[in-house]
Amino acid sequence: MSTISLHDTHNHDSHDDHGHHKETFLTKYVFSQDHKMIAKQFLITGIIMAVIAMGLSILFRLQLAWPDKEFPLLESFLGKWAEGGRIKPDFYLALVTIHGTIMVFFVLTAGLSGTFSNLLIPLQIGARDMASPFLNMLSYWFFFMACVIMMGSFFIQTGPASAGWTVYPPLSALPTAISGSGLGMTLWLISMVLFVASSLMGGINYVSTILNMRTKGMDLWKMPLTIWAFFLTAVLGILSFPVLVAGVVLLIFDRSFGTSFYLSDIVMGTQVLPNEGGSPILWQHLFWFLGHPEVYIVIMPAMGLSSEIMSVNARKPIFGYHAMIYSLIGITILSFIVWGHHMFVTGMNPLLGGVFMITTLIIAVPSAVKTFNWLATLWRGNIRFTPAMLFAIGMVSFFISGGLTGIFLGNASLDINLHDTYFVVAHFHLVMGSAAIFGMLAGVYHYFPKMFGRMMSKKLGYLHFWITFACAYLVFFPLHFLGLDGVPRRYYAFTEFEFMHKWVTVNILVTWSAIIAALAQVAFLFNFFYSIFKGKVASQNPWGANTLEWTTPVERLHGNWPGEIPTVYRWPYDYSKPGAEEDFIPQTIPFSQTMSSNMPHDFEGNSESERIQKEWEEKNPSVDASKLD
Repeated sequence: MSTISLHDTHNHDSHDDHGHHKETFLTKYVFSQDHKMIAKQFLITGIIMAVIAMGLSILFRLQLAWPDKEFPLLESFLGKWAEGGRIKPDFYLALVTIHGTIMVFFVLTAGLSGTFSNLLIPLQIGARDMASPFLNMLSYWFFFMACVIMMGSFFIQTGPASAGWTVYPPLSALPTAISGSGLGMTLWLISMVLFVASSLMGGINYVSTILNMRTKGMDLWKMPLTIWAFFLTAVLGILSFPVLVAGVVLLIFDRSFGTSFYLSDIVMGTQVLPNEGGSPILWQHLFWFLGHPEVYIVIMPAMGLSSEIMSVNARKPIFGYHAMIYSLIGITILSFIVWGHHMFVTGMNPLLGGVFMITTLIIAVPSAVKTFNWLATLWRGNIRFTPAMLFAIGMVSFFISGGLTGIFLGNASLDINLHDTYFVVAHFHLVMGSAAIFGMLAGVYHYFPKMFGRMMSKKLGYLHFWITFACAYLVFFPLHFLGLDGVPRRYYAFTEFEFMHKWVTVNILVTWSAIIAALAQVAFLFNFFYSIFKGKVASQNPWGANTLEWTTPVERLHGNWPGEIPTVYRWPYDYSKPGAEEDFIPQTIPFSQTMSSNMPHDFEGNSESERIQKEWEEKNPSVDASKLD
């Protein structure tokens, strides 16, 4: 009764053939080519990197809250970087740099997209695996190598990269500028090239799989919003990450081969360097051409996951399904023409600044569409407040509160005052950092039964949510007021200027909130790893959801479905449909089995289906009338 799209390319026979392969420990857990295992590898690596990045943030928050205090424990951990128990200024910058890099790239890009794109794309579109399982495996191991090299920079004599996570020249282009400009910066650049290679391998795989391997009946307008989000995220990555690699190659040339792409008229000490003709602004253009799409590479998977989770747990169809998709497409296109709003203070032509300001304010429109649709989905829903649902709603909260301050920063005249202050830090930690982390955590709680076949503890989930939610606002919201007062970001101590003294007490509040938030993650880590082995065994469809992944067996199966892949007949959001026997109708149920709940728009203009439905309704008028009540 529904339109038919691409057929399954992996037929039943081929699955039987590769189903008998003997798996060793290495092929099952280490060099696995099964998308579900690779998703677990991305997730657990991402969690480990998030814990490291959180630890780094606690270290520099101690410095900001108590700039004159000595912590002897720090010296025993950090050695020469914290002599006398106080973090050195150059190491403070290194901590900020590596914290930002890990969170933006390794946790919120690889950890989020790598986990859920791998887990859900084949399962939700009805495919046996990714288009190229081998490329998928390589994608993870390139990411793993990038993580190892980045962490390795902590163990070298000159320390890790120190130029902020945006590694602006000339600090990044001159190996002798500061200690963190040396080998640490080289390792940062190598790590990022490996990371981009990983992202490109993953992205090409995701796009190929979604376009070519959908099961029978699964056309584009029957795909869950998660798949749309992962698809457009992958497209963004494929188009924008190569620009960063181009910038990094030029930076390596400047560092090692005496070129001057980013350098000109530099004086170091008393020595005038011979570099001429370059511009550090060129790096900013290349970096932010990736950097702004990167913001949406981070947030769009969280949006997709939250949309799915909110619809399932509100027991309502997602409000404005087509509008949600068009807004994702709008964000994808617009994100390529807004990068200049990071550069309003670089001396760009005011006319060009005006253009970037207009495009930046326009991109708020599709974001607002999504926000209203989420709120409308919740409105009068039969809401189940599972931990996943709470984190999805928390994601919307952070997206709204952080997004509103983006309107300030997108305005060229206001940004001149706010640029490089704590206002910027507060803005992107709410709208990108907290919102994406909450979307990721919602995904972990919701899909844990599908990944591990067990349930996580609800009580620990609630404890984790409420402490993390409250502390995230206590950490980042006060920073807006520091920024409005003109307090610059990345400063080592708040005691250098008289006007900053009053903010030391606020920093103490922020630091204590950060420490409590970090402790709350212990509840999550215990819940996560304990539940993998000892959690309550999950049923096949614990949430009563409609999408295809919940039709697969609970136990892990290479190839996903033991028999033929199910056919899809309907969209993924038939919840609480009038006339239906249950409050959810899976995508695999034909309309011929749900005559009492079918609506005219279900048939997508299929006249034969409409005729059969009309004949049935004429024979059963009482059922038709009950649908209208």
